[in-house]
Amino acid sequence: MPSVRRLALIIGVCVALDQITKSWAVSALDDGHTIDIVWTLRFALGFNSGIAFSQAQGLGPVVGIIAIAAVVFLVRNMLSAHHPLMSYGLAGIVAGALGNLADRVFRGDGWLRGKVVDFIDLQWFPVFNVADSCITLGAIAVIVGLFVEQNTARKDAEAS
Repeated sequence: MPSVRRLALIIGVCVALDQITKSWAVSALDDGHTIDIVWTLRFALGFNSGIAFSQAQGLGPVVGIIAIAAVVFLVRNMLSAHHPLMSYGLAGIVAGALGNLADRVFRGDGWLRGKVVDFIDLQWFPVFNVADSCITLGAIAVIVGLFVEQNTARKDAEAS
């Protein structure tokens, strides 16, 4: 199992990368222009006061409280996961949740009234950020970890 120190380092690096890229996006794209990268990928600044895909706009405090509770729940599960892939996946989800929660806390006029900075625009998918990517990749890792764990348990049961 991964050490608590390693998981904390992963979370810290992911949150730092998320916040650094968001700060860059706010300063570089604040005048409304976009930066085309390749194919449909571009950087275009957007703000989201709701949840995924801009749902629940204006419910920032409620979303923030749910995110805090989710982080506590996920950290507890991350530390007791039975497969390393699940621990790493949960660390990614925690990092993403903390990155977006930091926006709600520090990028607004009141407690949890901030908007999440989004800037990665594929033009055929909702605009997202590094934290959202951490959550998605973490969820994939958890799902794969669950399949591996289930497969291992099945093989152990068949062997006995």
